[in-house]
Amino acid sequence: MKELQDNLKPQLVELIDKKDAASLLEAIKDLHPADIAELVADMDTDEAVFLIQQLDDETSADVLVELDTDDRKDLLEQLSNEDIARRLEQMDTDDAVDVIQEMDKEDQEDVIKHIDDVEQAGDIVDLMQYGEDTAGGYMSTEMIVVNENMSMPDCIIAMREQAEDLDEIYNIYVVDDDNRLRGIFPLKTTITNPGAKHIKNVMEPDPLTVKTDTPIEDVALDFEKYDLVAMPVVDSIGRLVGIITIDDIVDQVREQGEHDYQLASGFTTDVETSDNVFMQVRARLPWLFIGLVGGIANAFILDGGDTALLQVLPGMALFIPLIGGTGGNVGTQSSAIVVQGLARGTLELKNAGMHLLKEFGVALLNALIISALLFAYAYVFPVDSNPEKARITAWAVTISLFSVIMFASIFGSLVPIILEKLKFDPAVATGPFVTVTNDIVGMIIYMAVSTWLITTFTQLVI
Repeated sequence: MKELQDNLKPQLVELIDKKDAASLLEAIKDLHPADIAELVADMDTDEAVFLIQQLDDETSADVLVELDTDDRKDLLEQLSNEDIARRLEQMDTDDAVDVIQEMDKEDQEDVIKHIDDVEQAGDIVDLMQYGEDTAGGYMSTEMIVVNENMSMPDCIIAMREQAEDLDEIYNIYVVDDDNRLRGIFPLKTTITNPGAKHIKNVMEPDPLTVKTDTPIEDVALDFEKYDLVAMPVVDSIGRLVGIITIDDIVDQVREQGEHDYQLASGFTTDVETSDNVFMQVRARLPWLFIGLVGGIANAFILDGGDTALLQVLPGMALFIPLIGGTGGNVGTQSSAIVVQGLARGTLELKNAGMHLLKEFGVALLNALIISALLFAYAYVFPVDSNPEKARITAWAVTISLFSVIMFASIFGSLVPIILEKLKFDPAVATGPFVTVTNDIVGMIIYMAVSTWLITTFTQLVI
């Protein structure tokens, strides 16, 4: 697509400048809406608006759905509420809700008033009541629903009537007279049981469902666990209110992955490359400030009486970056495993003790191997011409590295578990927080061990 975009965009911009709508539509007639969205995102706002306005309502609606949030918001600000309403009518309700929620409250109400399809407008209003990160906030109301007492021929007639407004059909949902979900059946069943007198006799009863207030992260885990393409959503008394489809879950997983990655990288809020300088600075600066505080704390530790220690064992200074860097890396590894396990549901809080015990074993082996290698290096390549100082330095850095790895592993595992218990996002733990803490603790351990070795086993005076 990149090559296509580079070649086609200049042509489209030229046609837009000439206001040649016919040639413009001819140039993009074979493009998928996602491809058109990429072109729109790379245009100036005025150019993008002109292109969108030339498309039919259905195609332009698909393009709006494919756009990133920021690009779409900029575009919506240039369209009238009547234009937006016409395009919302062409979208699935869940997509329409996503779009309309990006608008101001006043504009939201005005757009809904301009939607001619009263039933769809009502569905949009209903969906807007659910939390953004819940099953209700992600579900769509477009689905085929039939009564359990229907015969298969009557069911097929009802399916034909309802299918006209659907792009995809995954399952047929069977409800009772009170609209409570009783079962599902795939389209294959209409072929294998064409003469069934009551579809309740051929449906799959008690399907896997999710409630409207279920966190979307839990819904994603069910999709992964059971290899689903669609899942019905019910209210608190089991009435069918909508469905969630795999495309919605893929978007959620991608967004969550981006969010967690940015948290782990030291961002306080989600940012895009298109965000302005001040937004990006605001997202990055807090953790940089914390890192600065951590660095000052390390300097304070080194200056708080330990300057004399470094004068006695100057070779110790060579290993300061090693102690801090190793502790940060080990802590990040440990916390990343826990965060991943919590996100996938493979690690539960009730099993946290077993995980910490396993992590202790892993840390012990890693610490023994890495510290032994470091001791061998320090023994073969002494950092001081004085044998006694070289020996003490080797032991100091070896014992310190062993201790730092053990601490960082347990600390890195424990922090995300505690954050999850306190209902905070555990992804925070994989970022600068663990690194900065391990740097400070590592330095304290290094200085304390060195001081103890000198005062206990040597005649050296600090």
